[in-house]
Amino acid sequence: MRYESLDSPEDCGCAPTPAESKKLSQLISRRGALGLGAVGFVAATAFLAPGIPSAFGIEGYPSWDDVQRAKGNEAAKSSEIARIEKLISDLTADVAYKQAEAERLGAEYAKAQADFEDAAYRADSLQAEADAQSAVALESARRAGKLAAQLYRNGGDDTSLKLFFSDSAASADDLLARLGTMDKLLQANRGVYTDAVAARETAQSLSDQAGVARDERDRLQKEAEQKLAAAQQAAAVAQAALEEQTANMATLQAQLAALKDETAATVAGYQAGVEEERRREEARKQREREEAARRAAEEERRRQAEAAAAAAAAAANNGGGGGGGGGGGGSAAGNPGGGAGQVQPSGWVRPGPGYISSWFGNRGTICSNGYCTSGHRGIDFAGGCSAPIYAAASGTVVHAAYTGDWGNYIKIDHGGGIISGYAHIQPGGYNVGYGQRVSAGQVIAYAGNTGISQGCHLHFEIYQNGVRIDPAPFLRNRGISV
Repeated sequence: MRYESLDSPEDCGCAPTPAESKKLSQLISRRGALGLGAVGFVAATAFLAPGIPSAFGIEGYPSWDDVQRAKGNEAAKSSEIARIEKLISDLTADVAYKQAEAERLGAEYAKAQADFEDAAYRADSLQAEADAQSAVALESARRAGKLAAQLYRNGGDDTSLKLFFSDSAASADDLLARLGTMDKLLQANRGVYTDAVAARETAQSLSDQAGVARDERDRLQKEAEQKLAAAQQAAAVAQAALEEQTANMATLQAQLAALKDETAATVAGYQAGVEEERRREEARKQREREEAARRAAEEERRRQAEAAAAAAAAAANNGGGGGGGGGGGGSAAGNPGGGAGQVQPSGWVRPGPGYISSWFGNRGTICSNGYCTSGHRGIDFAGGCSAPIYAAASGTVVHAAYTGDWGNYIKIDHGGGIISGYAHIQPGGYNVGYGQRVSAGQVIAYAGNTGISQGCHLHFEIYQNGVRIDPAPFLRNRGISV
């Protein structure tokens, strides 16, 4: 390793030898990778494990002057080594704790969301049954009414007929209450009346159960929303903490190496090595940002070119009197997997390339990466590893973090109770962050295999008022080919 950018170590002739520099570089790189690099992207909470220092800065970090002074005194050196080793251990434990806590919170959110949706389904099912029984009660009451009308016509009781057929008697309750006073009906056919009353009581019981289920649904919805907010906040805090810890860890590793090194290498040389590593890391991150921007720009140019070509083709077809294909399908129409990222007249976009490898609905249990699932509340686009993922419509990112079953996961709120979800994003594959405004067709991420997944793909979801619905008809209704 060379330090052309730092003159003092070279000028004083006290920089590490080439062999020492190589050893230092390997030490920093290897320990840095083991300590933090292997952790990857983590979502975590603002809370710390007992005895672990704050992620936003650990009090009592040694300075390079502290290390220089300690290096000349055996007792001080031993004390400083123990101090630094504890700081390194605390940093590593802190990151491990945050990672585990983040995964726990993500799994809690995923379960809370599923529980809420199950409760919503139960409430809707009970209400549908109640409505069906109410219809049975009303129809039975009307049948009884017809019988009553016939009986009272034969008996000539016009007053009772007028009472029964009054416009105010619109519900099963009204009809049954009036029919219950007609002795001739009860004498002639009590069974018809009994069936109507039974249906009414069943409807009322089911309606009461549906009300209780709706209360539980609303409670679980609030719980799921709270857990989502907690998980997202934790992810944001942890990401900032991880970046700070990475920088601290590299310095601590080099300081420890300097204290333990018995060769002629100096503290200044180690300090220069840390600075060089820091510059290299900054350069690497800058290259990654530039590459991401370049890829996004290429995708945008491609999307605009496809949109222009589709518009030109549509104009040519209309001009030729062909009648107009309708639906805004563009190049995606009749081309499964095509047209990904191309904005349709509806303002919606096919979110990923590839054929649909799995549709919405129940399926067999699938286990991967330590998790299992038996339901499938979305559709899968088999675009392969690193395939671009597009925002299905314009909106605001309301979640971007690792989340249990879904792995790396993004949710976008489009307004009007509609939210889209994008799961199994590859590690480091986020192109957008929480709170960011995105446009339809924008590249927001790249497909991967995180979470419960058996191969790289995009698992795409649509939430309507908090509940996931089948995305396929939803997209088709907006001119998207799936």
